[in-house]
Amino acid sequence: MSVDDGLLGAILPAHRFDETALAVYLRSRLPGVERGLEVQQFRGGQSNPTFLLTAGAGQRYVLRKKPPGKLLPKAHQVEREHRVMAALYGTAVPVPRMHLLCEETEVIGTPFYVMDFVPGRILADPAAPGLTPAERRQSRMAMVDVLASLHAVDWRGIGLADFGRSENYLARQVARWSQQYAASRTGAEIPAMDWLTAWLAENLPVAQQDVAVVHGDYRPGNLVLHTDRPDVVAVLDWELSTLGHPLADLAYFCLPYHLPTGLPGLRGLRGHDLEELGLPSEEEVLAAYAERSGRGTIGDWAFFLAFSLFRLAAILQGVAARAAQGNASSADAQEVGGRAGLLAEVGQSIAQGRNATVVEGVQ
Repeated sequence: MSVDDGLLGAILPAHRFDETALAVYLRSRLPGVERGLEVQQFRGGQSNPTFLLTAGAGQRYVLRKKPPGKLLPKAHQVEREHRVMAALYGTAVPVPRMHLLCEETEVIGTPFYVMDFVPGRILADPAAPGLTPAERRQSRMAMVDVLASLHAVDWRGIGLADFGRSENYLARQVARWSQQYAASRTGAEIPAMDWLTAWLAENLPVAQQDVAVVHGDYRPGNLVLHTDRPDVVAVLDWELSTLGHPLADLAYFCLPYHLPTGLPGLRGLRGHDLEELGLPSEEEVLAAYAERSGRGTIGDWAFFLAFSLFRLAAILQGVAARAAQGNASSADAQEVGGRAGLLAEVGQSIAQGRNATVVEGVQ
């Protein structure tokens, strides 16, 4: 992640904690802290607050913690993030090295972990402004390669056999996000969410046997590119990771193809000329993933897209609820949270077969 592009700032008032207590705790646990510690907050995230730690000796680390206040059940599980990245370190999936996990709330008020800072570029906008057309295509295909590598990891072999239940992933996910949405309603009704809740439960794919480590939020904004090359050097934000169906990750990665451009905090690609930008089409992404993963077909694509939109809408509804409580991780949380209705409507459109960009020839 780059520290020169406006992503850093002072700690938001809602996320302030005892920096002296943190320094004391880390002094014997993290090299360089004994010579001083500076803390800055990364901007842009909507979930777990994330901070850059600069030790007095010049070492840089990243601290990620739970937000303060009352949280939704099973949300903001930094402990799981730490575990999955520690397990994946050294595999073909690039992740930062973990340094420590602190589950004691007495230190800074919530559990947190510390990992290496990985320098590079984060493309928050899927249109990747600032890159050349060739770099856009190469970086997007590199992201597909890393996703296929993640889904190929021997999750039992790296100690993640109990990281999630390996059966009925989609049914459990639909139930979970239906409950999360219901728990985070802020007053306004979203008819499309109610429709999707019922449709997804009634249209679960018959074949759900595929199981892999899934990231849960795999998108350009959570990937660090090399400073000079269009290669992925780190995958971040594993809060939603579990054992699940790999096509859920792929569909989530492809959501920008179905969302309009120009919405703050929710950038899509519809309206862009993909060929002019050098970006691969959704069809090309699916073909590349199928080849790299050894998968013959991409089945039930409309379901996976609709499910991904439903889940993201439920997540953003939670962001809106935290904004109303005053403990959201980003200053624009209320605006972003308000996009839940649009996402649900797009999901309903895809489920009903009214979205023309669902890829032809894909089941």
